[in-house]
Amino acid sequence: MQASLETLGQLERRLNIAVPVADIDSEVHNRLVRLTRTVKMHGFRPGKVPLKVVVQQYGGQVRQEVIGDTLQKAFGEAVRENNLKVAGYPKFDPKPLTDDAADFECSATFEVYPEVALGDLSAASVTRPEVTVGDAEVDETIGIMRKQRATYSDVERAAQNGDRVTLDYHGTIDGEPFAGGHAHDQAVMLGEGRLLPDFETQVSGMKAGDRKQFELRFPEDYHAKETAGKTATFDVTVKAVAEPQLPEVDADFATSLGVEDGDISRMRTEIKANVEREAQRRIHARIKDQVMQVLLDTTRIEVPKSLVDMEAERMAHAARHDLAARGVKVDDKMQIPPDVFAEQARRRVTLGLILGEAVRAHSLQAKPEQVRALVEEQAQSYEHPAEVIKWFYQSREQLGEIESLVLENNVVEWVLSQVKIENKPLAFGELMGNQS
Repeated sequence: MQASLETLGQLERRLNIAVPVADIDSEVHNRLVRLTRTVKMHGFRPGKVPLKVVVQQYGGQVRQEVIGDTLQKAFGEAVRENNLKVAGYPKFDPKPLTDDAADFECSATFEVYPEVALGDLSAASVTRPEVTVGDAEVDETIGIMRKQRATYSDVERAAQNGDRVTLDYHGTIDGEPFAGGHAHDQAVMLGEGRLLPDFETQVSGMKAGDRKQFELRFPEDYHAKETAGKTATFDVTVKAVAEPQLPEVDADFATSLGVEDGDISRMRTEIKANVEREAQRRIHARIKDQVMQVLLDTTRIEVPKSLVDMEAERMAHAARHDLAARGVKVDDKMQIPPDVFAEQARRRVTLGLILGEAVRAHSLQAKPEQVRALVEEQAQSYEHPAEVIKWFYQSREQLGEIESLVLENNVVEWVLSQVKIENKPLAFGELMGNQS
């Protein structure tokens, strides 16, 4: 075998391979001979099929198999000899084989992994949010929980923010119905922002039995392109207005939250612990996002297109699977083009390469004790932590996800030791996404 390597671009390579035809013919003959011992053909006893008959029946197939195996072997040997780190899959391009050719020639085009040199982090900065969880924050959380457990009773008065309004509406644009422009017995919570502000303004003040027609102009950046920037006419009928009745903060409320003895003080203590845990998780997520951006900004690398394409394909497949899991009928006609995920895939691949180099260069691999600590931390959110811990260690896939999180955490801690950190107070509501 002969092999020569060409550099086509920063990451693209072409390997030219030449294998003696005699070697291929010899291997084809050997395989066909072995096949005569096992092949079953009508009219012949097992092991007694003539070689000539086997060649006629299987010669072409065996030759293709031998050529494929030979190319893979030759490619692997050449990669090892040239110390190449192949990214993705090679594209083989065999040359037509003439009758008098001494060699079977083929080229394999592929990409290699880039050399990753981590950038200088000393000038970069990360903002660390500081959030206080005290009585006021616990009260705010309890308020949210009360709203989540609210019951509703019909009222005769005009609708206002906080009310649940049941309505029918029918919308048209230029006299024609449009997708999403009608509903029957639609329950809407006024003030939650699920409807366009102008629509809510029109509904607010209406009572059960009221009917109104009005025009509404959709925003230019509205998510439905067919209606964006257009003016619609709506016919709305309010069928019911119900006001919320919040549960009292008493023993029954505490019991509903899992405090068996209904002790309100214990309930507040548990809520505070859960809120602190969630706050720390969100703070860590914000810091992690900043760290990843710092790594992207300070380490510039060329990423293999093949890896980006593979990741985009994987993301498109995951999106289809997610839609199916949500009850959306997904068939062959419903295609999600991988190109939609191209930029996100490129970011993921780039970060993966940078993180891999950081882990290798600074020995940031996940240690067993770190994995155990994170498993125990996550298990605390469940009613029976010991069972959750056991479940993690019985599932290689779940434990692998924890190991990946630990690895990322190690990288985050290393980056934080290299950059400037600015502690900045942050409002509890802003951190939690203004859940109330």
